[in-house]
Amino acid sequence: MGARGPKPMPDNVRMLRGNAGKRPLNTLNGSIDPPVEIPGVPKHLMPEARKEWKRAGAELEELGLITKIDRAAFALYCQEWAWWVWHDLGLQRDIRIATEKRAAWEADPANAGKEWTGGDGFMLPTPNGGVQYNPHWAGKNRAGQALDRYLASFGMSPSSRGKVSASTNQLSLPGMAAPAGGFAAL
Repeated sequence: MGARGPKPMPDNVRMLRGNAGKRPLNTLNGSIDPPVEIPGVPKHLMPEARKEWKRAGAELEELGLITKIDRAAFALYCQEWAWWVWHDLGLQRDIRIATEKRAAWEADPANAGKEWTGGDGFMLPTPNGGVQYNPHWAGKNRAGQALDRYLASFGMSPSSRGKVSASTNQLSLPGMAAPAGGFAAL
């Protein structure tokens, strides 16, 4: 016991022990619970980001994991997804072009016994005769790392799913009444 009396029990422990004080659950966990709703799509998002906004937004709304205040975080996720797709498509294109160029080069009898130095798409030739990593490969890797962080914010990766919880302040469907006392009483 301290000078001011017993240290209060953490809310999560209080919930595990059965909430003997009968406090409303939404005051025990100490979290805010904004209404579940997909925020408006920012106008500046790339087309691929807008597609992801619609696809993932609908799923997150169904699970109670998105609200209007999540607009900026969700925009970052969707835009990073669009960049990842753009870099992935660019890398695929560069690999296809390098494969076609190499096949044409190898088919030319004048190149018999010579080593191909035109790159494979992942590596690109430089003007001085060297090779460098494809910028799309580097950009795709960077976008993938950022995506992993943003996915965790919304519980969209297997390892982060248990770390998020749905809002209990969900809008009800037409004809579906909210429980007496609101969702916090559940």
